[in-house]
This record gives sequence, structure tokens and C-alpha cells, in this order.
Amino acid sequence: MFGQSGGSPISYLLPMGVALVIIVARNSRPRRLRIERLWLVPAIYLVLLVSALVAAPPPVTPISIGLLVLGFVLGAVIGWQRARFTRIDIHPETHDLTSRASPIGIVFIFAILLLRFGARDFVAAHPDLLHVPVVALGEALLVMVVATLAAQRLEIWRRATRMLAEARGAIEPAPPRLVS
Repeated sequence: MFGQSGGSPISYLLPMGVALVIIVARNSRPRRLRIERLWLVPAIYLVLLVSALVAAPPPVTPISIGLLVLGFVLGAVIGWQRARFTRIDIHPETHDLTSRASPIGIVFIFAILLLRFGARDFVAAHPDLLHVPVVALGEALLVMVVATLAAQRLEIWRRATRMLAEARGAIEPAPPRLVS
């Protein structure tokens, strides 16, 4: 599940270079933000995660449950942080929203990828060190991915909704007051 251990650093150059190019190209330009659709991707991944956990449940031990909870918490924190690095702009007249990752956000995504590759190789090289079933680690990583997506999109939705309400409130005329 975690791949082969002992890979040389050179074997990572091509995949990491490709990943860096894709991350920079995808995140450096503004993209239209549709807040009404932000829930779709996390919902699809949640359905896939639940079906994977039902089809092949991880061993139910305190360590496995702890790993699932840890994966959820880490994923939520990573997703929230990624969302904080996302720049959201609103067009003053049309109220169209756009988003794009900041340069620090792109570095953050790349650092997460590097940590993932390093952790994968460490676990593959030292499977008995953690005394945890590999299946439980894999399921915890799946939970972490879904929590990352959900938290990121929830935070972006929260910020974008607030910005949109403020922009609409600034342009729309205030209702007349009744004076008694």
C-alpha cells in the first residue's frame, strides 16, 4: 500500500517536479469560485470513504480508532490552513468570486507532498516500529484526505459567503426607517 522503500532521492525528482509544475500552474491563476458547489467534492469523497471503510473495515482496536481520529484532526487542520492561504477576490459590480492560492499556499501544498512521500518510505522501511497494522494507517490517511478537503472547502465557503454578504450590503440601499 505504501510503495517500495529505499527509493533514491533521484527517483523522486521527476514525480516531484511534475507535481510542482501542476500545483503552480493550477493554483497561481484565479479561478471562478462557485460557493454553491463547494460541498460536492467533499460529499463524493465522503461517500467513497464510507464505502471503503464498510467494504474493508480497519481492525477495531484503540490504536486503529486513535489513528482514524488523528487522521481526521490532522486533515481538518491542514485543510483549514490551506484555506487560509487561499486568496478570495470579489468583483465589486458583478459580485463574481475568484480564488487562487497564495505563493505560501503553494509551498504549503508542496511541503505536505514531501512529508507524505517521506512518511510512506519510513513506514515501508520500518513496519514493526509503530506496531500498527498497515491497513489502519492507510484508512487513517484516507480519512485525513477527506477531512482536508472538507475543512478547506468549509472555510473557503465561510469566508466567501461573508465577503459576498458584505459586498451586497454595501451596494444595496438600506431599507427606509419608520420614524415614530
